[in-house]
Amino acid sequence: MSRVPSEKEIPRFCSWNTFMKLPAGSPRRLGDCIGVFGVPFDGGTSYRAGARFGPQAVREASATLYPYHRHHHIHLLESAAVVDGGDLSVIPTDIEQTLRSIHGQVVKRVGPSGRSLFLGGDHSVTLGLLRGICELRGPLALVHFDAHSDLWDSFWGGRYNHATTFRRAVEEGLIDPNRSIQVGIRGSLEARQEAEFAKEFGIAEINAQQWLQTGPEKTAEAVRRRVGTGPVYLSFDIDVVDPAYAPGTGTPEVGGPSSAVAIETLRGLAGLNVAAMDVVEVSPPYDHADITALLAATVAWEGLFLLVQARSPA
Repeated sequence: MSRVPSEKEIPRFCSWNTFMKLPAGSPRRLGDCIGVFGVPFDGGTSYRAGARFGPQAVREASATLYPYHRHHHIHLLESAAVVDGGDLSVIPTDIEQTLRSIHGQVVKRVGPSGRSLFLGGDHSVTLGLLRGICELRGPLALVHFDAHSDLWDSFWGGRYNHATTFRRAVEEGLIDPNRSIQVGIRGSLEARQEAEFAKEFGIAEINAQQWLQTGPEKTAEAVRRRVGTGPVYLSFDIDVVDPAYAPGTGTPEVGGPSSAVAIETLRGLAGLNVAAMDVVEVSPPYDHADITALLAATVAWEGLFLLVQARSPA
């Protein structure tokens, strides 16, 4: 069983910066463990780079997070074996080779019964992660929190970057659009047709204004109705939260929810069959007082409790 050292044994600012001070995992398959992995790649970024340093910053910010959840009434490490598996290997100068490498490492490291949490990296890494989890679990429902749809066909002629991730995922059959939903979409567009991308692919959308008007509880209910009981991939781009709470990101968009609204919505998803989750787009060079990294670490911490409560259909 995993164990986090007590504050009485060692101060939280000491020792290795694994996520939450979790034990470091081995390179073998997870089995029934929950694994945390960094994906330090930002070669798909279109504006402000730096997300390659995201996993390191999120791990460091997670040092003050403890394993008991006062809302769920669950002690994480009494419910599951959880380890920090280190970083997946990436190729900083080659996005397509990186995506292939991520895919292979996920299949090898996670295995069919493992559940995993990934710390990005920019949102392009999610395509490689989806390829791996889909190979292990079959087509997935996507729950995507983001200010942007990431459904572009290409960017400067390139088909693989953080703006095209979910179009490629639909084309490759990795996600089932009829069970998928995007939450928090907002911001200016270059052309009218971009507003119709989700509808074009049959993906449901709750934009930022609807989210704020509806509130966390009803938004979570809408997500649950959409995805059903099959395996779910949850992708959380930190820019879904207003930059007042998360300035350290590559493409910030004002007018988003507070950190409290986002976290309360996530808590409403407990019990979904979450196979894997990522938290992406933390760019430490643009962060202030580590507030973005701390938010991302807290979102990831909430994600671990979703993974430990994940229920497959009977």
